[in-house]
Amino acid sequence: MRLVILGGGGFRVPLVHRALDDRVTRLVLHDVDAHRLEAIRGVLGGDPRVTATTDLDEALRGADFVFSAIRVGGLAGRAIDEEVAHRHGVLGQETVGAGGVAYGLRTAPVAERIARRVAELAPGAWVVNFTNPAGLITEAMSRHLGDRVIGICDSPLGLCRRAARALRLDPGAPEFDYAGLNHLGWLQGVRVGGRDLLPDLLADDAALTSFEEGRLFGPEWLRALGVLPNEYLHYYYSTREALGADRGAFLLAQQQRFYDGAVDWETTRLEREATYMAHDREGERDSLEGGGYEHVAAALVRALSGGGKTTLILNVPNRGTLSAVDERAVVEVPCEVDATGARPLPVSPLPDHAAGLVTSVKAVDRLVLEGTRAAALKAFALHPLVDSVATARSLLDTYARRHPELAHLS
Repeated sequence: MRLVILGGGGFRVPLVHRALDDRVTRLVLHDVDAHRLEAIRGVLGGDPRVTATTDLDEALRGADFVFSAIRVGGLAGRAIDEEVAHRHGVLGQETVGAGGVAYGLRTAPVAERIARRVAELAPGAWVVNFTNPAGLITEAMSRHLGDRVIGICDSPLGLCRRAARALRLDPGAPEFDYAGLNHLGWLQGVRVGGRDLLPDLLADDAALTSFEEGRLFGPEWLRALGVLPNEYLHYYYSTREALGADRGAFLLAQQQRFYDGAVDWETTRLEREATYMAHDREGERDSLEGGGYEHVAAALVRALSGGGKTTLILNVPNRGTLSAVDERAVVEVPCEVDATGARPLPVSPLPDHAAGLVTSVKAVDRLVLEGTRAAALKAFALHPLVDSVATARSLLDTYARRHPELAHLS
């Protein structure tokens, strides 16, 4: 099996490499930055399966799987996204609010160009999208790849596992009723033998505060909601408190030390994970195991390549699963996966407060994908976390000045 990683010079590529099994006989790393490619190849320890190239077409030819993990504008771009948003007094997180809109505007056109090249050079390949904003970018790529692009994220998996542990269950035992969009989802049920155990968890303060989402949102708010939100809902439910520091600038400086050879990869990784959302978690963390999206990707590849049927929470076309959005909208829901692809499974209807957010944010995604100045202005202005048209216009003008990729929107 030939696996290609686009964004192969990215800092987290070694985590993906660790999760691969013997099905992968050739791993091709592609990046536009040759220096970053060589730095990551060094971390991989001379694995003979690994090659690297800055030529996209060379990387894609003959691919069986393509992992898309690009970052248009690099971490410097993320730092600009956050800085500009915070100067305007709005949230700057890279996938949520103004920062997410800016990131999507400059990333979607590149992702679509990549999807067109995959369709031409490797039409039988499965594309696994890691690139953020993951739901939006998966939908952009699906315009050219249809069901052969699937988006992944580790946040739903982490929430489900932590809820299961809090209930003293094997994480593989329950059926998880999870639904929403990427970074905008809710766990609505934890079922074992037909019985939903989520109400038991919501009623137990000690169990709720034993894991990060329980501490982050608090038992009173979780009981009021009646569901367990994905950690990224913190930015919607506690917007003022979440404005915080600029993480992009921190990561840019931290990772540059690794790429410059001043510090080793493992030390940098542990520091990175230790500080993730630390300002929102009161210093408490459940693990330093590097997230888990690489394990979701590995499980997805095994199923798609004939390794048996599995159930994973993925970003796929809606197909009527959620009534709040149309058939083509990419949603994040449990899916049955085998060698024929990923099919969304039935989920409970979202409560009105959740469905409203999903509808609003999906409308913003669609405006981002239009790619015009008028649509971009509407995307900023209509996002639930941007509070005025005047602010939206200033955000758009500032981002267009600061990001070369957005100059056409000025």
